[in-house]
Amino acid sequence: MFYSARKEKKFFVVVDEQEGKYYDGIGSNLIFSPDSRHVAYGAQAENKQFVVVDGKEGKQYDGIGAMIAFSPDSKNVVYGVESAKNRFVVINEKEEKHYDAVRPGFVFSPDSRRFAYVAQKGNKWFVIADGQEGKPYDVVGAALIFSPDSKRFAYMVQSENKRFAVIDGKEEKHYDNIGAVFVFSQDSRRAAYVAKSGNKWFVVADGKEGKPYDVVANSTLVFSSDSMHVAYGAQSDNKRFIVLDGKEGEKYNLIGNGSLVFSPDGKHMTYIAQSGSKQFVVVGEKEESKYDSVMNFGRGCIIFDSTSNFHYLALRDKTIYMVEVKINNN
Repeated sequence: MFYSARKEKKFFVVVDEQEGKYYDGIGSNLIFSPDSRHVAYGAQAENKQFVVVDGKEGKQYDGIGAMIAFSPDSKNVVYGVESAKNRFVVINEKEEKHYDAVRPGFVFSPDSRRFAYVAQKGNKWFVIADGQEGKPYDVVGAALIFSPDSKRFAYMVQSENKRFAVIDGKEEKHYDNIGAVFVFSQDSRRAAYVAKSGNKWFVVADGKEGKPYDVVANSTLVFSSDSMHVAYGAQSDNKRFIVLDGKEGEKYNLIGNGSLVFSPDGKHMTYIAQSGSKQFVVVGEKEESKYDSVMNFGRGCIIFDSTSNFHYLALRDKTIYMVEVKINNN
């Protein structure tokens, strides 16, 4: 455990009850590495700022950005820097190219071998991935996504009031709007996102547009664990339903945002739904027992213990139950 503290007008960090060096200021960005073996934080001495990693001070700058990040394997540390009129990224104490602005939100690939961020030059924004600048755009979306195998890379952009995805450096079809969520399948071969043309929303999966609806819920878009199926929540005529591989499910008053979950083998789909005043879990096309409420914590509220068993929490008559379900494969 570590935290920052003050004593006699000086600031320092305490790691496992051991006080670190005293400084004029300590930033709010104190972080552990994913493997819990390293700590990093921003510090200030007089009018200069720098990052301290495991007690070792980095180079001093005019300012340090709010975000410090470790790679998933804990071997790389990156942070943003303000120096004079320039902004740039420092990774493992090596300075990257200078820009007019660097946006917080550095992203490592799952295998930690690739790295990406967004920068600005003039009035244009672009992505720097693996040290290479991408094409400049009016806007670059907040999400930079690497595929599970770290080989593919995608993000959303805007140019001349049209928005579109850039996948592996290739621009997709232009739309009036693009949703905030981009999803790769577990095998990294498939990709899906939500788009809008006119007043209708639809899912674009593997480059093919699905049926248009009044609403498509970004947070529900998901591939099955075996990468064979894609599902999402949609709304049409004030009724909500799940669309699985293009096929619409039963219509309900409510579909729980983020509750759509596939079993580990990809054969079973579950989600929270509401009809009238009662909520329940749907497995495939079967409705489970009804409750006053099914606890929805987003992704992970329905937890599979095996390929055919799952559990969740539900409320009935002021009592909370843990409900365990065994799926009948017959």
